[in-house]
Amino acid sequence: MYKPSRPARLSAVRSRSLLKLSCAVGFALGAAAVTPASAAEVTPASAANRPKVATQDGTVKGVIQNGVSVFYGIPYAEPPVGDLRWQPPKRKAPWTTVLDASNYGPICAQVTTLGPFAGPPNANEDCLYLNVFSPNLNPSGKGKLPVIFWIHGGGNFDGASTGYDGTKLAADGHTVVVTINYRLNLMGWLSHPALNKGVFGNYGIMDQQLALKWVQRNIDRFGGDKNNVTVGGQSAGAQDTGMHVISPLSQGLLHRAIYESSVPSTIPTAEIALARGIAMSVAAGCGSGADKATAQCLRNLTPEQVETLAGTQSATSAYITGPFVDGTVITQQPWQAWSNGQFAHIPMMDGRVQDEANFGLANTEYFKDPQVPYTEADFTSYVTTTYSGNAGPVNTPPTYPAGTVDKVLAKYPLYAYASPQLALDAVQTDPSACRDRHYSKILGPQVPYYAYEFDERTAPTYYPKLPGFQFLAYHTSDIQYLFPLWHGGPQGKIHELNKKQAALSDQLVDAWTNFAWTGNPNGQGNNPWPVYKATGSKPVILSQNIPVLTTMTDAQFSAAHKCDFWEKTLIIPD
Repeated sequence: MYKPSRPARLSAVRSRSLLKLSCAVGFALGAAAVTPASAAEVTPASAANRPKVATQDGTVKGVIQNGVSVFYGIPYAEPPVGDLRWQPPKRKAPWTTVLDASNYGPICAQVTTLGPFAGPPNANEDCLYLNVFSPNLNPSGKGKLPVIFWIHGGGNFDGASTGYDGTKLAADGHTVVVTINYRLNLMGWLSHPALNKGVFGNYGIMDQQLALKWVQRNIDRFGGDKNNVTVGGQSAGAQDTGMHVISPLSQGLLHRAIYESSVPSTIPTAEIALARGIAMSVAAGCGSGADKATAQCLRNLTPEQVETLAGTQSATSAYITGPFVDGTVITQQPWQAWSNGQFAHIPMMDGRVQDEANFGLANTEYFKDPQVPYTEADFTSYVTTTYSGNAGPVNTPPTYPAGTVDKVLAKYPLYAYASPQLALDAVQTDPSACRDRHYSKILGPQVPYYAYEFDERTAPTYYPKLPGFQFLAYHTSDIQYLFPLWHGGPQGKIHELNKKQAALSDQLVDAWTNFAWTGNPNGQGNNPWPVYKATGSKPVILSQNIPVLTTMTDAQFSAAHKCDFWEKTLIIPD
């Protein structure tokens, strides 16, 4: 098939014969119109310079940013307010005048529990907007460009598409990039008998599905190929990507998947989600009934009241669920789908950072008053609390056997680490890495599957200086290598990458966009990226010290994260 020319360094390799396991540093867990990042180069708002596209819903007029046609704040759904709150999203009605698409749309209502990662706190319900970055609105010949559909992270609790500058992925990789907002926290996920009659409660996932349908209807007008859509996301965005891979309602809407910081495994059941929704309703003063009066009471709550029930600036409430098994939108646990093969069999790429838990520890430190370093007592308390209790969000969670706490403490002796914080980093990161590897071993034989670990421990941080805290290759640290100048929310510090980090960024963008083009991340010259297999495989590491892809064996990855121990210790459903 004809494909438009791409930059010379993106010579994609189509062969999938190489053994693969690629790893990259990181651990999984993302008002008025917002102006694009000030560092971006935006052309003057003259009619001659501004690109215009006629979508099926109406005409939009964008801007030129860094040589890319960008359209901000395109509505893909009617505002989910009033009677549309806690309803499936409704497709946006057509408009007749030209829509000014030069600014981001409002971000979705959130409390902002992740410090400088997201925000600002707000009560916007009218927030279902998307953004399109296209390097070529009219590619020559018959070829259309691959589409990268990005789902931001933030625990499905906060975050926004704002700040994810897709121009580098678009220009360097010759792809069309789509970023979206979707309903968050209690606005996005609420199960209640008065609301969920035929609706199911996974509103945030349904928002994303409607945005994917918008892509199917309109992306060709931006130069994109609706038959080559890569859905990817970071943290909660990676989890949601997995929901689309397993949801029967998303089939045909995506053709490749990228999980940046974790493959989803276990999510709340319908029973748990319903119990939390009823508890929220009772706390709101609306009772537990299934009648219209209860539904109206809930919809009469102000957005500020809903967000107060969702949590505080340092913690989510007990009513939060995120995606859950509802029987229609999501019909089974992700781990069940991986094991029984009932999912979209499409190429997948799974990326992690080396020190995923470093982010959570930094966030906890950020909210401490006073901010004091972690102690031996903090380490012991974490291990004791975690491994003497239950093991997951299911109806009757299993419990860890007696003696598990002592085994974990023996495996992670404090004397082996330079500080209690580094011990906490390891004891929290390693189980997640090994759980991810467990599902990689299940998925690898079923689909073309690539993995990577990002190990760049000197990546710039958007956090302020925290006394005595050592930043590593923390969760979210790799985002800025894909989206230039990404710095979390408005409180985050902006940093430019240095020369070596910029070279690493080029490698990661190459891999992602090669994958979007061919389902294979190869194309990086002399450092082939092997396909993942459980034995004999070579994971890829992205490193600042050597700003090219380097490989390690699966056994080396396992040893680095103590997976032999965790495979025997963790309770991992499969």
